[in-house]
Amino acid sequence: MTIWYPDPSLIRRPAYLSLADQFARAIHDGQLPHGTRLPTHRRLAYDLKLSVQTVSRAYEELIRRGLISGEIGRGSFVQTMRREVEPPYLPERLGELIDLSILKPVCEPMHLEKLKEALGWLGANLPASSGLSFRPNVVFPRHRTIAVEWLRACGLAPSQQNISVTNGATAAMTVALMSVAPPGSTVATEAIGHHTLIPLASYLGFNLHGLAIDEQGIIPEALDEACRTSDIRAVFVQPSVINPTATLMHGVRRSALAEVARRHDIAIIEGDVLGPLVEDRPPPIAYFAPERTLYYTSFTKITAPGLRIGYLVAPDRYVAAVANRHLVTNWMATPIVAEIASKWVVDGTAMELVHWQRAALARRQTIVKEVLGEGEYLTHPQALHLWLPLPGSRTEESFVAQARLQGVAIAPGASFRTSDALWLPAVRISLGSTTEGELRAGLGVIARLMMGEPEHLLLAI
Repeated sequence: MTIWYPDPSLIRRPAYLSLADQFARAIHDGQLPHGTRLPTHRRLAYDLKLSVQTVSRAYEELIRRGLISGEIGRGSFVQTMRREVEPPYLPERLGELIDLSILKPVCEPMHLEKLKEALGWLGANLPASSGLSFRPNVVFPRHRTIAVEWLRACGLAPSQQNISVTNGATAAMTVALMSVAPPGSTVATEAIGHHTLIPLASYLGFNLHGLAIDEQGIIPEALDEACRTSDIRAVFVQPSVINPTATLMHGVRRSALAEVARRHDIAIIEGDVLGPLVEDRPPPIAYFAPERTLYYTSFTKITAPGLRIGYLVAPDRYVAAVANRHLVTNWMATPIVAEIASKWVVDGTAMELVHWQRAALARRQTIVKEVLGEGEYLTHPQALHLWLPLPGSRTEESFVAQARLQGVAIAPGASFRTSDALWLPAVRISLGSTTEGELRAGLGVIARLMMGEPEHLLLAI
């Protein structure tokens, strides 16, 4: 079979777009099947007598169209059979299953009662702007002023002009990435990172570069090396316990990362959804590099899951980009939910729930120590989860399946993997998604599986 190759005589101006169209037609016609490895930028540029920049732009356009994917260190591949990434958690709780797969705060009936009370208050006090206006600048000036107060508790003191009110952390993360990482660009992140970031990179057309981590998270030297050898546009980091390995980055490390980013002039996206829940933490990375850091936090995982609202702080250079991308993806945050968040910040309810959550997590961390002992797992006193490396020859797939057969759902570690570097099998276990009794029972199942010999599942035929 003859391997298809672009015809240089058919290339017209603009050359990158003409070249991308040739590849697109060949992919649609089946001449370049799924998984085909494309020539390197330099090789194709030499063969077609084009510049490397022209070929790179053509490949970026194909990534934007969803026709190819770029993999760091491996090359570019045709992507016609898009496979949706499965979330690491169960989409719904089934029967009597103890669900330790989804990351949730501890919740009790009290949380629902507080939301009901807030909705009752809102019924009598809803401002006309929040109920009737389409213009974000009409709705949110007061909310942004209140946001300054909450962000101060997170370790920042931004101007309200730099704050966007968002529909939670996912909306903030998406807008931030769209603002700094155009299609075809590369974003560095933790080698074990945010599971949503992986499919989001595919949907938005940028590449991920997983960086080496240690007990504090990203190693600054790894980021520096990536910036010197690759075209890194931004680094995405979760330095405060919410990352899969539940690690807390120290202040010196945060300052060092900020300095690397400044030296290479890249943006920083900092996810801090636990905010003031984490005690005695250093200032955010945004404190050390305010001129290039897009910082976001939210209320969902520290107050009540239904309070889907958050704040995105952008430096002056990105304020317009953030505003525009927020408009086209969300238009604006839901004003009614923002009203409740603002009320809770002002009257102290939000911080009251943070303190309650901290105490509830302390009790659950005690259960972890009682059931699992002082094992090799990673966690933090204010973590909503723990990270459990699997010993010996155990595989994630088998371990997760065996736990499921015994009525416990957990999240496989591979769902958080962003690098092809040496991988040690592990699972993530949520501590807040069930009652204390269910947590104890679920951890008991996991402890017994860890002590037993690894088993392979046998399928009846």
